[in-house]
Amino acid sequence: MPKAINYIGIVLLVIGLVLIRFFEDTLFYDPYLSFFKNDYLYADSPPRAVGKLIFNVILRYVLNTLISLGILFLVFKDRNIVKFSALLYGLAFVLLMMAYTYFVINPRQEDYYLFFNVRRFLIQPVILILLIPAFYYHKHKG
Repeated sequence: MPKAINYIGIVLLVIGLVLIRFFEDTLFYDPYLSFFKNDYLYADSPPRAVGKLIFNVILRYVLNTLISLGILFLVFKDRNIVKFSALLYGLAFVLLMMAYTYFVINPRQEDYYLFFNVRRFLIQPVILILLIPAFYYHKHKG
């Protein structure tokens, strides 16, 4: 694949991640979006439809994951990296969703900070931001 097309693909996929973030209020049901923008450490958990919330978080995670795997493939051109990343994303999904579901069902103020960070890994491409330098280092280490 010519480099120009490769770079355009990466840029388009990154734009996809940006659009998911930019339109998060309209694309996804998540009462925690506004909750965590305020002084959440001292507030009561917002009213929420648990099933709808979990479905929307799963949808957002899947969209971010698919785009992230595409970016990893275009950056490294290595199917093994994509397979390993998909395995990591799957494992992270299971562990993070278990914690997220617990926090949604049992909201306690003393858990809000941990909940905030678990939620961040599910709804933002944090894993991609960690994987790119890790794979780059692994590929280029002496």
